[in-house]
Amino acid sequence: MRLNTAVILAVLAFSLVGLSSCSKSGGSKTVSSATGWEYNNPDNGGFEYKSGYEQETGPGLVFIEGGTFIMGRVEQDVLYEWNNSPRRVTVPSFYMDQTEVRNIDYLEYLFWIQRVYVDYPEVYRKALPDTLVWRRPMAYNEPMVENYLRHPAYAEYPVVGVSHIQAQDYCKWRTDRVNEMILVDEGILEFDVNQIGENNFNTEAYLYGQYEGIQGKNPMEDLNPNNDTRRVRSDDGILLPRYRLPTEAEWEYAALGLVGNSYDERMTNRRIYPWDGHITRNADKKERGRMMANFVRGNGDMMGMAGNLNDGGDITVDVKSYYPNDYNLYCMAGNVNEWVADVYRPLSFEDMDEFSPYRGNVFKQKVLDEEGYIVEKDSLGRIRYRTEEDKDILNRKNYRTADNRNFSDGDATSNAITGDSWNDVDNNTSSMYSGAANSSLGSLVSDRSRVYKGGGWRDRAYWLAPGARRYLDERESRDDLGFRCAMTRVGSPIQGKKK
Repeated sequence: MRLNTAVILAVLAFSLVGLSSCSKSGGSKTVSSATGWEYNNPDNGGFEYKSGYEQETGPGLVFIEGGTFIMGRVEQDVLYEWNNSPRRVTVPSFYMDQTEVRNIDYLEYLFWIQRVYVDYPEVYRKALPDTLVWRRPMAYNEPMVENYLRHPAYAEYPVVGVSHIQAQDYCKWRTDRVNEMILVDEGILEFDVNQIGENNFNTEAYLYGQYEGIQGKNPMEDLNPNNDTRRVRSDDGILLPRYRLPTEAEWEYAALGLVGNSYDERMTNRRIYPWDGHITRNADKKERGRMMANFVRGNGDMMGMAGNLNDGGDITVDVKSYYPNDYNLYCMAGNVNEWVADVYRPLSFEDMDEFSPYRGNVFKQKVLDEEGYIVEKDSLGRIRYRTEEDKDILNRKNYRTADNRNFSDGDATSNAITGDSWNDVDNNTSSMYSGAANSSLGSLVSDRSRVYKGGGWRDRAYWLAPGARRYLDERESRDDLGFRCAMTRVGSPIQGKKK
């Protein structure tokens, strides 16, 4: 009998120890290997550490496991542009939209802007796609001008007529809506449909204490013994990284989907398109002959003959048409071209870094007041930024200027203009690529030139290869150009990997 009592007491003692190892917020109490102090313990001051973090996949995204690949065009360059010479690079893991951004997605964005920024109608006008991109001098495309964006028949079709600048603004808005929904789902905030003007949820404004919102039924408990609750911090890992445009390297890597053509680090077949083979039809026995993309097959042949349409799309098509690639991404060739983040330079492939290559960095800092605090958010509810100045980076070694769009290709040290001639054209990083067509020093390429890729419904098969690249001014738009979003992967490049 005494033995049984001893066993019961031992079990109870063990249970109490187990219960005491959990913090008030449900986090595990582990010990710092540096100080021996317990994490997540209010009695020790409440320093919090959340181990075992695994990033959630945001709405609409697909995980893309990174790796090394040969970036650039490896088939015949029939235009002899030589602007994408092959080079091996490594792309870190990231997330990408499974489909192109749809009309219905963009309409949701426009609706939100019109509802929240009632006192700033210019914000809504600035976000509107250019529906006149459908017009041609010798074609009757008025039905597309009137119907394509808003008619429910095209709701699942890719949005077009969106400039690079507008696409970036959409990414910022989507980041805030997704993170706001996360906080609502967690019970930290309540839905507030009465957000107006600057009083709208912005991820950065919330993190820096410049947005309060309506506190939910499950506020974040603060383990600091001096406080009861607190707002979510970035180190909680609850909020997702920002949605953004993919870099050119990310987009090309994801489009090729070589994960389906490799075995134990051996690539069995190099691809020209996002699928195997040198043709644009399905090679699988069960689906042989079916079109893999929406493009122009020949002069005046946009979709084939009645009764047996080859790709079934006279213009664009539903974003989930055809077959996804080996990353489960749809329409990475054809349908519409897609904006990527990079500034265009013909020789970028010779200058790029081997890891996570990208051209277009313009480094910024948050605007601070005289006491070093972040200044009040702007009239749209966003944290203010400014481009770094020379004094900010005077002693840096890893980069020497804030604007790196012209790095090694157009900046003062690489420009062919020297001496007094250089001083005459303003010693800055944009003189070589000023874009001034009437200037002897100008170029059709400028710091506003952005890369787009993938081929569209107006293109021949040549442009469907992920290695092909073209450019357009970031303020312009087309009827065969859309975009999709990406998101950075934080932590391990292998999804679900834990210690």
